Amino acid sequence: MPSLSTQLIVIGGGATGLGVAWDACLRGIKVVLVEQSDLGQGTSGRYHGLLHSGGRYVLSDPPSATDCARENEILRRLAPTTIEDTGGLFVSAPADPPDFPDRWLTACQATGVPAHEISRASVLQREPLLSPNLVRCFEVLDASLDSFDLLHLLCAALRARGGQVWLRHRVERLVQRQGAIVGAEVLDLATGERASIGAQVVVNAAGPWARSVASLAGVDLPIALGRGAMLAMASRLVSTVVNRCKPPSDGDILVPVGTVSILGTTDEPVETPDDLTIAPWEIDLLLAEAEILVPGIAGHRALRAWSGIRPLYRPAPAAGAATRLLPRAHTILDHGETHGVRGFVSVIGGKLTTFRLMAEQVLQVIAPQLGSDTSCSTATTPLEPSERRKFHQLPGRLERVERTQGAPPAQLLCECELITRSDLETALGAIEAPDLDDLRRDLRLGMGPCQAAFCGYRAAGLALRRLGAPADGGLTPFLHERWRGLRPLGWGHTLRQMEFGRRVALELLGLVEPAETS
Repeated sequence: MPSLSTQLIVIGGGATGLGVAWDACLRGIKVVLVEQSDLGQGTSGRYHGLLHSGGRYVLSDPPSATDCARENEILRRLAPTTIEDTGGLFVSAPADPPDFPDRWLTACQATGVPAHEISRASVLQREPLLSPNLVRCFEVLDASLDSFDLLHLLCAALRARGGQVWLRHRVERLVQRQGAIVGAEVLDLATGERASIGAQVVVNAAGPWARSVASLAGVDLPIALGRGAMLAMASRLVSTVVNRCKPPSDGDILVPVGTVSILGTTDEPVETPDDLTIAPWEIDLLLAEAEILVPGIAGHRALRAWSGIRPLYRPAPAAGAATRLLPRAHTILDHGETHGVRGFVSVIGGKLTTFRLMAEQVLQVIAPQLGSDTSCSTATTPLEPSERRKFHQLPGRLERVERTQGAPPAQLLCECELITRSDLETALGAIEAPDLDDLRRDLRLGMGPCQAAFCGYRAAGLALRRLGAPADGGLTPFLHERWRGLRPLGWGHTLRQMEFGRRVALELLGLVEPAETS
């Protein structure tokens, strides 16, 4: 078995894991990050796109509110190219508790969350589709954040500092000697080969899979999993993040992200991190709540629904508590102190907005164990902007395709998202062990109104020609993922598009329909 030695192993390729590895690299610590799939495959890539102002938590979770407010300001300096400064609103409707806005505003002041009241007339001038029946309106510093871009910047930054990122590698075993974790055995999921990595410390930042990773060390991690469903509308109905100014509940936010509007979210307890089922009642609830903010929203076209899993810390005193009621603040557990397993640390919970702070606090725990006394510099070290094109942004996309400067017109593979053949060829050459779903995260392949009915088989044909395997170019698993969450949306234009795409895939291309697509 091939082997190597490092100082730190980080398990998990979401924002938290990448943030820990980046912070460690800046301190001169040797790092190997291991991720079982692709960047952003878990919670970091399955959220509603919000850069939190902290306003959502000023009453329900004040520490999280303060952390979000501070990290919001820092992240705008570190990675401005990943953020669209939409601004944010908190608005109360006639049926919302009338005393809540004043209590909320007082809590904003106490937690350091910038907020001020503005007139309903100014809000409606900015967002004409909002209900004219709104009672009170407040402005906050919310924004939309492209997590895929952020994760790529973090990955590039830590690699530039000498860190290693092993994608599509799964930790099969944690090596334990004399009560301490001293390394891991890792399986390459693409080749089936195994490798051994020796390390002084292992950080478990596996998100929803953190409990499974901890079990490899004989540790029972107190985690609760909350599944949240979200719904993307096919057009951008608002240009500002809009929150309900009421106690946190299902369906209380509308986020403009790129070309779409996202309705979120529900919160249902689940037992496994792979339970991404979406119930029809969740779609009905999201639309009903959004109707209060944007009257007639059900008449607009829904694009798709998806869900993500929130890993939340639930110690014994909170056993049985609903996931909606658990704090969103993060928890760091040094298992040398909690379970007698030295060299092993888990980080649970938190928000994508606070990933940098979470990483800094993890390093405060493990840096002394690694013999490092270098202070944290992530708050003042900008991430280098990426050369990745902003496929999700409306301005300039069509101009880039049409402006050929004497060259032949660009050949489009995806008309919805304006992805060209050269875009896909470049991505196929750059990505590690590519599959079409990874290309979706990089290029937005198949994320437009047709949901890969046309671009899916074109991209698969190009992938097959370039890579030679699998036999269908990866089209079958890609379409199965695209079909997930569509069934509850089956009405109107969406139903017609779904049926057309299904017939193309099943009858023309001869693919097999998955047993469960909702």
